[in-house]
Amino acid sequence: MALALVMFGIALDISVDDFKRLARKPRSLFVGVLSQFVLLPAVTFILVLLVEPLPSIALGMFMVAACPGGNISNFITHLAKGNTALSVSLTAMATLLAVFMTPLNLQLWGSLYGPTASILKEVAIAPFSMVKLVALLLALPLFLGMWLNHIRPKFASKIAKVLKVLSLVFFITLIFIALYDNRDIFMEYVLYVFWIVVLHNLLAFVTGYSVANFFRLSQKDKRTIGIETGIQNSGLGLLLIFTFFDGMGGMALLAAFWGIWHLISGLAIATFWGYFPIDKEEFV
Repeated sequence: MALALVMFGIALDISVDDFKRLARKPRSLFVGVLSQFVLLPAVTFILVLLVEPLPSIALGMFMVAACPGGNISNFITHLAKGNTALSVSLTAMATLLAVFMTPLNLQLWGSLYGPTASILKEVAIAPFSMVKLVALLLALPLFLGMWLNHIRPKFASKIAKVLKVLSLVFFITLIFIALYDNRDIFMEYVLYVFWIVVLHNLLAFVTGYSVANFFRLSQKDKRTIGIETGIQNSGLGLLLIFTFFDGMGGMALLAAFWGIWHLISGLAIATFWGYFPIDKEEFV
């Protein structure tokens, strides 16, 4: 329920015009979706094969990679002098697609890796149950928030400011709960998980920026898609882990660490990029 409220708050800043912008610039949309829902899970799978982490941690990596972009990506994009309009539009589009793509990617890539495939068989998740939960947490609040923004834009703007603060408090609380419930595992594997998260997150940023560069997008769009790929909704991942995997230690620890680290790495990248102005022709 709390995540649905967070998503509702995010949707209060999203309008139909954001989707209209995507129609005028479909290539950037295509690249952003490709990066988030196809390339990042595939890169994650390769990383898992190379690193061979503990099965529960590997499944946590697949879970994070299957989630849509995080709700702070728009703020990070603004600091990085990226394309904020594209970031907001991609957040909205990724949220809609996540209803089906998050369960699909988790099941697909998790089943291709032997150790995580065994966990998925034991847990035996009904795909429709996860789709239904993700729809209730993401899609429904998105539509309601956009609807309120459409009919009462001033009121929506006021409550959006309050909900942004509440969403940050909720996110920090969720991470704290995940770490506290797995404090024994945390103390034992803190360095092990930390370096996996750092490497995984770095690859996510590089993947997004590289694919945007491959398609010759503007510098603003490269930064935006890099950030949208590197900032993942680990809050959603944690809720799915608690709901379907009974808060499995390795998964929860990985997702919680990601939630902390992507704030640090995102702000660092935004600060770095913020010092480098973009040529005027890039704004076209």
